[in-house]
Amino acid sequence: MKVLVIGAAGFVGKHLVAHLKSLGWEVSATRLPKEEIKDDIPYYELDILNQDSISVLLENLQPDYLFHLAAQSSVALSWRNPTLTVDINIKGTVHLLEAIRGMQHPPRVLLIGSGEEYGYVLPEELPIREDTLLRPGNIYACTKVAQNLIGQTYARAYKLDVIIARSFNHTGPGQLDTFAISNFCKQIVEIEAGLYPPVMRVGNLSARRDFVDVRDVVRAYSLLVQKGRSGEVYNVGSGKAIAMREILDLALSLTEAHIAVEQDPSLIRAFDTPVIEADISRLTLKTGWKPEILLRNTIVDMLDDWRAKIV
Repeated sequence: MKVLVIGAAGFVGKHLVAHLKSLGWEVSATRLPKEEIKDDIPYYELDILNQDSISVLLENLQPDYLFHLAAQSSVALSWRNPTLTVDINIKGTVHLLEAIRGMQHPPRVLLIGSGEEYGYVLPEELPIREDTLLRPGNIYACTKVAQNLIGQTYARAYKLDVIIARSFNHTGPGQLDTFAISNFCKQIVEIEAGLYPPVMRVGNLSARRDFVDVRDVVRAYSLLVQKGRSGEVYNVGSGKAIAMREILDLALSLTEAHIAVEQDPSLIRAFDTPVIEADISRLTLKTGWKPEILLRNTIVDMLDDWRAKIV
């Protein structure tokens, strides 16, 4: 099976490539010119804003499956630079789908959306189903809504084989410290190493979020690209919301350091949806997937990953 991962240099992309290789598939991937990747698969420099270069690459590789991970995924950056976010997430996706539409044998495509698309979820809408009204609350989420609607339109109008994943909070070793759990783990390891006083600074700990290990997420992606229904959206999450306070307490229980916790006003969002929890029944029924990695094990691996980098 020949597969192409568009945008493989990021957190999820690296885990996805590793998983696809473990399946014995023939994997190729793309990266940006300045991104360095240590791997033994073919990597190609690709600008998804250049449709001609996408067409040339696809014609040369002729993949059976294509995973579209390339995105501007920072919510903060989407506010600072909405034009860039629109260009990459919307225009880039259109360029990719147009290039695929021009192929004689187009691949099955998995577009990666986000639980952020649901935005302001009402209590009576929990757990969140794929047909829940979308109320995106930031520019990044708006572009992901547009991306997925465009994907569904290409599936209907041009009969392209496009499946859409709407992924909730995923975490795991190798994640940037701009994300909550990774930030918790990094702060703990820095304190263990004596780099900072034994005080952690955190944001809103009462919010409940649906977290799933990235290694479970990429397993869901590989199943969806094989078994998903064209034009359909699938939530990818744990199916269970957990309070950030519980996650922090779990992380603190895994260190011998005695650490105090202080709330940092600068880390508090102007608005934070109290609870986000996914209904993953559609994904489970279609593919048989369910999360397998316990959150405790995820945090253990993340702490060890940060210790290897810092200590």
